[in-house]
Amino acid sequence: MGRVYLVSDHGEIVRRRRERPGMLIEAWPDLYLGDLFWLGSDEARRAAYAVEHREPAPGALYWIGEASKTALDGLGRPLAWDLAIDETSVPIYYGPGLTETESLPGEDSVRARVLSAHAIAAVWTTYDASGARVEHLPTSPIDPTFHLRRPGGKTVHLFRALASRAEAVDVTAAGPLHDSGASDWAVKLAVEDFADLIRRYATPGQ
Repeated sequence: MGRVYLVSDHGEIVRRRRERPGMLIEAWPDLYLGDLFWLGSDEARRAAYAVEHREPAPGALYWIGEASKTALDGLGRPLAWDLAIDETSVPIYYGPGLTETESLPGEDSVRARVLSAHAIAAVWTTYDASGARVEHLPTSPIDPTFHLRRPGGKTVHLFRALASRAEAVDVTAAGPLHDSGASDWAVKLAVEDFADLIRRYATPGQ
């Protein structure tokens, strides 16, 4: 079983990434630290979210999935972490319309992105129930709907982060999925909100 890690050692992440410039490391900055600003173009957004292009604010934190943590650990001593959350505690709902799976991002990446937004789960919303692609232009760094794809994949997928069980119920009932399975899934989410998730499922670092 994999985990998603909360890491505060920005300098060590950057140092190890520079040792292997071609190695994929996904470290999502916590969106509620107040040190992010919104930039309009895709290139500028990528720069704003990339660790090596940002000066960290005091107390900066990053969410890292199991694959990225393993890659970083291969470049020295195990990377220190502050909290770890079992991946099964952050569910992702895809639904019966899931397609273009060869471009889907790794689930550990999606989960790290979800936790960076202080959310508890996510739903895949790339296409609606009719099969039409859902168009979405994010309006701020904390927009709950975000794009993500597998490196090298042709399709950019759309996900909706869910901050609470109540929000999940509302979104799956009224959103583009119109899928009764999604509504049933939302009702059964194990935690109420992000604080409940941390309280019940987070393991402190050693």
